[in-house]
Amino acid sequence: MALPDTPLGWVEHLARRHDADLPALRELNDLYEGTAPLHYIHPEILREVGERIQAVSLGWPMLAVDPLEERLDVLGFRYPELDDPNPDVPAEELASQAADANLTRVWQDNDLDEEAQLGRLDALVMRRSYLTVGTNEDDADTPLVTVESPLEMYAFIDPRTRQPRAALRRWSEDQYDLVRLPQEYATLYLPEATIWFDKGPQGWRETGRDAHGVGEVLVTPLTNRSRLADRYGRSELTAPLLSLSHAANKIASDMMVAAEFHALPLRALFGIGEDDLVDDKGNKQSALQVIMGRLLTLEGVDGGEVKPHEFAASSLSNFHDSLTQLAKHATALVGLPPTAFGVVTDTPASAEAWRAAEARLIKRAERRQTAMSGPYERMNRHVRRLQDGDWDPQARRLETIWRDPATPTRAQAADAVTKLFGGGPVITLRQAREDLGYGPGQIRRMQAEDDAAALRDPVGQIARSMNPAPVEPAPVAPEPAGVGG
Repeated sequence: MALPDTPLGWVEHLARRHDADLPALRELNDLYEGTAPLHYIHPEILREVGERIQAVSLGWPMLAVDPLEERLDVLGFRYPELDDPNPDVPAEELASQAADANLTRVWQDNDLDEEAQLGRLDALVMRRSYLTVGTNEDDADTPLVTVESPLEMYAFIDPRTRQPRAALRRWSEDQYDLVRLPQEYATLYLPEATIWFDKGPQGWRETGRDAHGVGEVLVTPLTNRSRLADRYGRSELTAPLLSLSHAANKIASDMMVAAEFHALPLRALFGIGEDDLVDDKGNKQSALQVIMGRLLTLEGVDGGEVKPHEFAASSLSNFHDSLTQLAKHATALVGLPPTAFGVVTDTPASAEAWRAAEARLIKRAERRQTAMSGPYERMNRHVRRLQDGDWDPQARRLETIWRDPATPTRAQAADAVTKLFGGGPVITLRQAREDLGYGPGQIRRMQAEDDAAALRDPVGQIARSMNPAPVEPAPVAPEPAGVGG
């Protein structure tokens, strides 16, 4: 099938592909939110039980995704150090040195501190999200950067370049007039232009365009777990995990039914039948209604005496054991300790056991950081392209700065840094402060305080002049500016 050669053709083509993908994306979203229907239970039972017993959702998909997403924090972006440390660098290189603070400013001005986190969560749950860049008519120096949901946007990936060839975002706005249908809008992203549409009685019609002439689609997919044969990504909610989650929800719901029927003592009347029991309006009750009322009836022989009896309450421990086994298998799939899914042991885990249990989770987070760095760097190259009107060659070497996904204590981090910096420094003072987790703004304040203290200490100046400390090379790339700090 040939690809479209007109903007309207691309709108219709991408809309069809997106519509085919939406049911699976919505199902993944419902599974994460815990609103998916209950599996492994007969529909007849659901009809009989009605609203009396609600399905139980243990939220395992959410527990599988959130701990991973919580370890993915972008701190900023930086250019790699230039090959020539000479301070007399050309003007264009000096301009690139200041780009780090510039990119951080654009990031913060577009509220990406918060929005990027939402995009990473959607990517982990629904395979991907999208980063879009566009011109800002109010401020040419601050391009408009947004994060889009896969429920609203779809990008066609070129199998040769592995980059989007075209992308479409669709959304609707409800009308206050109930007679009219919701108004539908669309934005089409092409290599040379971004085009806006709305949908009227005659179909889609163009309402405006931005002929930016960049030569690339200003949309970057933030893809989770892409494969060589599948550039559209995979969800963290894998089929084995979902099957275990469905089974656990079924067992938990059965446990609630058992609690309703058996956890409290069941009373029985021997010698009467179902026809003998009616409700307060004289209507005959079904067997299930009688059981749910915790009253069991058994017919006896004619003329038999009616005898009451009470059964002992049942234990629910068999449900607990089944849930524990399922939780152990599920946490092994996602690299979490069983306690993350509520499995509590009598013997508390040692500190070493905790670190060993989260080692795989840390490695998974590091893998996601590597995979997600590329989309963020491509997005920033588009930002620089719109700012400068031309491509910045140095932007091809941009680096994304991530927070350490591990969780060492402050004492452990300080001890490690002290050993590296203390006797015979292996790292610089600035690097030591970065390793301790201080943000760029805090580091700049510390450096200013160090300089001020040195000016007030003439003895220290003399001592330092007689035994100078290793001098840190003058930075030729901008210092990393904290996105969240």
